[in-house]
Amino acid sequence: MNSFSLKDRRCFLACRSHRWPILATFMPLAGCQPAVLDPQGPVGIAERTILLDSLAIMLTIVAPTIAATLAFAWWFRASNQRARYLPHWAYSGRIELVTWGIPLLTVMLLGGVTWVASHDLDPAKPLTSKSPPLQIEAVSLDWKWLFIYPDQRVASVNRLILPAGVPVSFSLTSASVMNTFFVPQLGSMIYTMNGMSSKLNLLADRPGAFRGLSAHFSGDGFSDMHFEVHAMPADQFERWVNATRNQGPKLDEASYGSLERPSSNVAPFTYGDADPAIYDRIVTRQIAPAPGPPPVAGPSVINLTRHGR
Repeated sequence: MNSFSLKDRRCFLACRSHRWPILATFMPLAGCQPAVLDPQGPVGIAERTILLDSLAIMLTIVAPTIAATLAFAWWFRASNQRARYLPHWAYSGRIELVTWGIPLLTVMLLGGVTWVASHDLDPAKPLTSKSPPLQIEAVSLDWKWLFIYPDQRVASVNRLILPAGVPVSFSLTSASVMNTFFVPQLGSMIYTMNGMSSKLNLLADRPGAFRGLSAHFSGDGFSDMHFEVHAMPADQFERWVNATRNQGPKLDEASYGSLERPSSNVAPFTYGDADPAIYDRIVTRQIAPAPGPPPVAGPSVINLTRHGR
């Protein structure tokens, strides 16, 4: 027997019905993460600074405009007998100076901030560091990521291992359609394209685990095209390389041909012996581009004859 009384049930249903609007308000934010505002490297920190500075500059117009709108609506309300009604008023040079001058100065200030930042944060610009950069070659596939360490002759799929405090110089390409490489906490999203190699420099300040993802729709498996990023002390990174080397399959043209076939939700794994020249052969198309996803079953072309065309 249910122990709730009729009054209890009504109270429960009333509370639940009032809770739904609140839950609906926050549901669009359920997937949001403060990754961009929680940077873990110099590039991410600089980008957060630009974001907050730009917001503060724009608020110098937005906030006074909202305040003025509310003030004017309150002052010129019907019941205010002190408000002056000027039906023939048409022009004021001082008002025009304010309404055009402040936005113009704001645009100039935002443009200056963007100009300086776009040069300082050029993805191809090497980062200042006492340590030499680690070279990593990244290939976007359908629907997974391949990371090649040419100097260490190892590779990994859907897992990116970085030494903390060491700059990383990425070379990126796509084996299939255009895609985007993005680690929000490290900064600088960049596109990957077939037949083209892009450059990106990042650095993780401290050890940690971050989320990497594809930020460009690329087909059915796009939603699962993310990867793990682990930044670890330099000595642990060396141990990982030594443990990975000569363990597991070899990355050559034959194994790459199997890897480039479309697949999603691929569990991370490593190659213990990676051909250091395979990335260049992918970029120069000495290795044919990936076949892409299979065609959709059923008619894919509209029959225009039926519509009288």
